Amino acid sequence: MPANFVLDTSALMTFIEKEEGAERVREVILKNPIIIHWLSILEVVYIAQRELGGDEALTRYALLKKLKARIIWDADESLLLNAARIKAAKSLSLADSVIAAVANQYKAILLHKDPEYEPLQDVIQMEVLPYKK
Repeated sequence: MPANFVLDTSALMTFIEKEEGAERVREVILKNPIIIHWLSILEVVYIAQRELGGDEALTRYALLKKLKARIIWDADESLLLNAARIKAAKSLSLADSVIAAVANQYKAILLHKDPEYEPLQDVIQMEVLPYKK
């Protein structure tokens, strides 16, 4: 049975912008159940809005909605407490703490290229895409 993957913002941006590692993200999307938290969608959309304008932001939003992904639109008490514990212990950003908590809660592999997650390697299963040079 294929593993569940949580795609963080950096993985989504890698895929959309065809950066190094995009083929791996594509492979994961095609062969595995994927989970995306709404905070990652928010980050993709606001970055596109700021850098490329509203039309591209909406295009990217539509692309993400077309993926066969489970989108996490809410937080239950367990996710909230897990994210708070991660944020307090590892000093991650709020978004990264929540995304990491989603990976933890769903026993999923966190696919990313964000060095901020490195302190969680002993806590969460992850696959690291090539970092930007």
